[in-house]
Amino acid sequence: MRKFLPMGAFLLLCTMGIHAQKKKDNVIKDLESKSEKYSEIAHEIWGLAEMGYLEEQSSALLEETLSDAGFSIDKGIAGIPTAFKAEYGSGSPVIAILGEYDALPGLSQEAVPEKKSAGGAAGHACGHHLFGTASTAAAISVKEWMENNNIKGTIRFYGCPAEEGGSGKVYMVREGVFNDVDVALHWHPGSGNAASAGAALANKSAKFRFHGISAHAAGAPEKGRSALDGVEAMNAMVNMMREHVPEDARIHYVITNGGKAPNVVPDFAEVYYYARHNTREVVVDIFDRMVKAAEGAALGTGTTMEYEMIGGTHELLPNLTVQKIMYDNLVKVGGVTYNDEEKAFAEKISETLGKGAPDISTAQIVQPYKETAQAYGSTDVGDVSYTVPTAGLGTATWVPGTPAHSWQAVAAGGMSIGSKGMMVAAKTLALTAMDIFESPKTIEAAKKELEERRGKDFKYVPMLGNRQPALDYRK
Repeated sequence: MRKFLPMGAFLLLCTMGIHAQKKKDNVIKDLESKSEKYSEIAHEIWGLAEMGYLEEQSSALLEETLSDAGFSIDKGIAGIPTAFKAEYGSGSPVIAILGEYDALPGLSQEAVPEKKSAGGAAGHACGHHLFGTASTAAAISVKEWMENNNIKGTIRFYGCPAEEGGSGKVYMVREGVFNDVDVALHWHPGSGNAASAGAALANKSAKFRFHGISAHAAGAPEKGRSALDGVEAMNAMVNMMREHVPEDARIHYVITNGGKAPNVVPDFAEVYYYARHNTREVVVDIFDRMVKAAEGAALGTGTTMEYEMIGGTHELLPNLTVQKIMYDNLVKVGGVTYNDEEKAFAEKISETLGKGAPDISTAQIVQPYKETAQAYGSTDVGDVSYTVPTAGLGTATWVPGTPAHSWQAVAAGGMSIGSKGMMVAAKTLALTAMDIFESPKTIEAAKKELEERRGKDFKYVPMLGNRQPALDYRK
């Protein structure tokens, strides 16, 4: 026999639901009214384009913004000068929002729809100027909502430097700065709007340095031992190794120093390597084989070799309990709608993306929810996700079809298209944090899911070992 709620209880539930929706609508409206302010902050960071662990002005700007909004600031956490923690409130629950702000080397670009260098050393080709700013906006919005509604608990913003290869969050996890967090939320710029379960590859990276003996390359070559030969011998062996690793593994390298002049046998050379896979165990195996190749290369070329670990991240472990809430809030917020000027800009960018680029109108769409995803890149959010229930989203800050780490991403991120996508993220993060604050059962279920997915016997071991933060890896 079907049971029905008493009319009074039914009306009470309806009233509560309407009230909750009204609060969310007010938060969305308030954030929208501040979009120009946050766009200015993001654009300032875009112009600074500071690389990993060098983000002194970018982190200071976000610290100041949060401090002015009433957050207490703890600078230089985990031994990293540009890492910080900002919080409001006290006690449980503790909801964290992650923010990044590092740029990529060599991708300076003006905010125009054709390739045109801005003449800088780096550019925000992964949109972290938007990432840090939207997360800041969301944290401030949640703080104001807590204050106005007498909500108990702590909202915390983490300023996370050097995501691009520097593994900033790994050092933060290793130092225990997330240990009291109940749920962590993050997002990332992209070319579409989605809040499905994410995926990311485990990653391990290092710089292999070879030392030889310099000599005149023509007058006394027999007296020289080329460090560049060591690098090239290593590269040859690692390239042969590609045939004998899982086909979904990834190995990348770049020679960062190959000598200074052809007529001088190089006494120093360096190559920078990444190894990636869906599981960290496979990455560790591949990396260990790369080290053996480097050792063999040094032996065969009469050089010596040492290597320095630069970064190492876990694969991403999504939390579906929180992820579905994130998705529902993204649907409520909606996608990005272009004005005439933005349409013209987007169409010109789209022409540079080649055949098969999605229609620019797809920036308005929220993609359907999925519980699985294909991993392509890596992120140090992976380490956070093995420590605390973590959920994220992506928004259309770039023209549909734009690849990350491209001049097209820098260009769109420097104008209003990027800012509009950023505010979609800020609104979604804020609404999701509000839902979690008001639902202790969600936090309990999320923690239970985390324990089940990572295994009861899980013990966190950082992929980069016990090395100190690689603060000079971009210098």
